[in-house]
Amino acid sequence: MLVTAGQAHESKSFEALMNTVKIRRRRRPDAVAGDRGYSYPRIRAWLSRRGIEAVIPTRRDQPRAWLDRKKYRRRNVVERCIGWLKECRRVATRYEKLATHYLAILKLAMIQRCLRRSDPSNRT
Repeated sequence: MLVTAGQAHESKSFEALMNTVKIRRRRRPDAVAGDRGYSYPRIRAWLSRRGIEAVIPTRRDQPRAWLDRKKYRRRNVVERCIGWLKECRRVATRYEKLATHYLAILKLAMIQRCLRRSDPSNRT
């Protein structure tokens, strides 16, 4: 997770976020999926230099590129997780003024989600 200012575009902090990602023992994922907001030559070049497949649809003002639709559909898991986080009032309203405090609340919400998913008696 990376917290930025509300008015900052997500694509500006893409490289910083990707440098924090660690999947099991590897440092880089095989593919990265994103929406059209991440369809910038800078991002595609960054991914290409590292051998990461870009599963990002092109914007209307760009030439069409091939898109693996099967991998793109899996992005739905992340979208559902973000939707669930927005149901948490403290996360959605952002009562905390400091980014470090807000990040801590996000982590607590994710821990709560994981604990709910792991409890067989709770199916919500």
